[in-house]
Amino acid sequence: MSVNLVDTIQANLNYPPLQKIDPNTQEEKATAAAPFGHRFSQAAIPAVLTGLYKYTTTDEGAETVLRGDISTDWVSTMFGDTREEVVQKINTYSSELNDDTTSRMNDIANEAIRVIRENIKPGGSMMDVKNFMSGQRNTILLYLPAALHMGEFLRDDTLDDNTHKMEGPISSLMHKIGSAFSKPANEEEARSNQ
Repeated sequence: MSVNLVDTIQANLNYPPLQKIDPNTQEEKATAAAPFGHRFSQAAIPAVLTGLYKYTTTDEGAETVLRGDISTDWVSTMFGDTREEVVQKINTYSSELNDDTTSRMNDIANEAIRVIRENIKPGGSMMDVKNFMSGQRNTILLYLPAALHMGEFLRDDTLDDNTHKMEGPISSLMHKIGSAFSKPANEEEARSNQ
C-alpha cells in the first residue's frame, strides 16, 4: 500500500494528527494536550473512511466512488437512514454541537475520494477501488474510536472488534491472513459462492 489514507486526509485538510486507539482501553493512547479540533478529526476522519470502506464493498458503491460526482452528499449516501445518528455520535464524541458537521464530513469524504481516484491507475475498475479500500481497512480501524459504534451503524460487527486495533508482528500477520481471505469480490462472484 503506497498511501495511508488516514494520514493523507489529515494532512491535506490540516487537521491535527490522529492518535491510534489502545486495544485494551478502547480510548486514544495517552498523548500530550490535544490541539483544538482534535476530537472532531479523531472521530470524523476514521468514521467517514469506515463508511466509505463499507460503501465500496458493493459494485455500485465502488463504481460511484470511481466515476461519480465529487460533490455528492457522501454522508447521506454512505450512512443512509443512520446519517443523523452518525453525525450526532461525532458531535458528542468531539464535544461540539456544530451545524456544519455534515458539511465537514462531506469535505473529508470528497478529499478521500479525490485521493482514491488519484491512486487508481488510469482506466481503473471498481475492483481497483475495492482492493484499494480493502488495503486501507486495518489502518483506518486503528484510529476508529469504539465510542462511535460504527459497526452498529454499518451493520458490520467486525468494525468494532478491538483486535483490529492491535499492532505487532503477530497481529500484523493475522491482519494479512484476514485480508487475504476477505479480498473483495464483485456481486456476481459473491452470489455464486452462496
